[in-house]
Amino acid sequence: MFSALLEYQFLQNAFYIIVLSSIVCGIMSNLIIEKKMLMISGGLAHTAYGGIGLACLFGFDPMLGAFGFALCSAFFIAYLHKKSHVSHDIFIALFWALGMALGIIFIGLVPEFTPNIESYLFGNLLAVSGADVWAMFFLSLLICLSVLAFYRDWQVFLFDEEFARLQGVAVNFYHYFLYVLVTCCIILLIRVVGIILVLALLSAPAASASLCSSHFKNRLFLSVFFSFLFSFLGLWLSYTLDISSGACIVVFAFCIYTLLLVAMRNRA
Repeated sequence: MFSALLEYQFLQNAFYIIVLSSIVCGIMSNLIIEKKMLMISGGLAHTAYGGIGLACLFGFDPMLGAFGFALCSAFFIAYLHKKSHVSHDIFIALFWALGMALGIIFIGLVPEFTPNIESYLFGNLLAVSGADVWAMFFLSLLICLSVLAFYRDWQVFLFDEEFARLQGVAVNFYHYFLYVLVTCCIILLIRVVGIILVLALLSAPAASASLCSSHFKNRLFLSVFFSFLFSFLGLWLSYTLDISSGACIVVFAFCIYTLLLVAMRNRA
């Protein structure tokens, strides 16, 4: 694959996406896990399917539809999370199911055309375009700058919102901004591993890093490394065997995390 990487543009695009998405997943997976937003992220990913179906029905870019649908859902869930006394898990479950249901209905209404939705459900790393690379670049730049510039505020906000409020941190801003970042991350990762498998890249890097270090800053760097490792091995196996790249990435993520877990427990 290494010689082919120098020859084929689609493999180069896939490699660029791996590098950039590793930065995105490495940082975002830690933020998501620390704020216990993993299921919210899964709900938003599946809600995006409604936007994809709507885009197929009315003939515009499916990723634009996914982003709009997921972002509106993110703000609604974030607002309910803050204002409602009802468990937000209920809203997440409802949005999760509603997004998938609407996507199925909208796609079923597309006249005389059956859209190829498999790449949105399971990802296709070998089909990413130059535009996808640039979009991932700008997202990784936004996430890195926002975390580096306001690292202390993020750290306080993630671990104790009440203390953060007492310290003058704009808790409400960070609350909604985190939902925006999660939504952007999910939409771009749909191109890599798909809606069904996106939770793996939003959990496995940080989970693996937490087995190696308890220090938050160290976990950020380790998460980027593990995310790259999962993705690169998944790309290699996908290209070699001509099978789904998203599925290969998830399999490697599971296997490496399990091996680390066993190794750390045996060490203890």
